[in-house]
Amino acid sequence: MDIKSMKNYLYWLYCQFELITCSYLMEPWEKVLFYTFNITMLVMMLYTTYIFVPVHISTAFQFFLHLFGNQHENTVSVVK
Repeated sequence: MDIKSMKNYLYWLYCQFELITCSYLMEPWEKVLFYTFNITMLVMMLYTTYIFVPVHISTAFQFFLHLFGNQHENTVSVVK
């Protein structure tokens, strides 16, 4: 895929995005507000995912380990 066709494809995707969101009907200042809001929401969602998903996965993993009878990593069994 050469540069020109890639540029045309990205432009086509942008036009599709404007058609789907009806942002082609907006004035420029409305587009700025709309895109700013959407980008802000996307960044907040990605940040929340980055912070909270690993904690939930770790908690679920520990729950299932405990459910199936495996010992925790910090449990020391003393057998003499």
